[in-house]
Amino acid sequence: MAESKSFFMTGCASGIGKHLADVLIARGDRVFATDINIEALEAHAKEKNWPADRVHTSKLNVCDPEEWKRVFAEAVQAFGHLDVVMNIAGILKSSWVQDTPIKDVEMQVDINVKGVIYGTQEAARHMIPRKAGHIINIASMAGMAPIPGLAVYSGSKYAVRGFTMAAAGELRRYNIAVTAVCPDGVNTPLLDLPVENEAADLIWSGSRLLTVQDIEKLVLGRVLAKKPVVAALPWTRAIQARLGDLFPSVGFGLVASLAKKGHQKRQQQKMREQH
Repeated sequence: MAESKSFFMTGCASGIGKHLADVLIARGDRVFATDINIEALEAHAKEKNWPADRVHTSKLNVCDPEEWKRVFAEAVQAFGHLDVVMNIAGILKSSWVQDTPIKDVEMQVDINVKGVIYGTQEAARHMIPRKAGHIINIASMAGMAPIPGLAVYSGSKYAVRGFTMAAAGELRRYNIAVTAVCPDGVNTPLLDLPVENEAADLIWSGSRLLTVQDIEKLVLGRVLAKKPVVAALPWTRAIQARLGDLFPSVGFGLVASLAKKGHQKRQQQKMREQH
């Protein structure tokens, strides 16, 4: 059995964060789980009977750098050191560029970009003296190719991927790995978008939505073991994404075809919900 590690995680009240926390705790690791929705997080911890001797929960607004300092210090005090920091918290709002409310712009940039930057900074400051550690930032396939209908979200995830790659280049001298995980759409509350939302057509265009179990297999397998700078899932969509990024004119043609496919799936789902 592998030696247990200490993890600091954001976004643990739902979706990917909640599932990964459950799996890590079940296998015997130490977890400092955070979320802005502390009520939901604590309710889940109680329901799953998370062991108090190696699991701590705390409220964290990832947009607040001072709160990051305070909560991260609590985690270091609790565990002595942190082996892995996972910046998972994120938000997605789908809309056309001209229709995107300012509050949705600010929310996605603050949570998706600033939250990851602040978390990476705190992790680096802790890990550099130890010359060891792994920082995992959850980006998106939308951070590998421009996605119409998700312009702000796509831009925020491009920023996460770019920042992560640059940070990986800086921190490697300290034996610290930094990984950007770029999954396609994952079936979590993040994708609870109105089925009437035409701007979300591309979200429906894949052969299937990924599951939290797919992300578990990637992160707890190849990512933790190999520590790649970027890990994308599935590889077929990643190739399409990179082509769309390298050759935008070709990519827009591919996007039109995928959007049509997604539109058809969305309409089918709409009919199911109506009946």
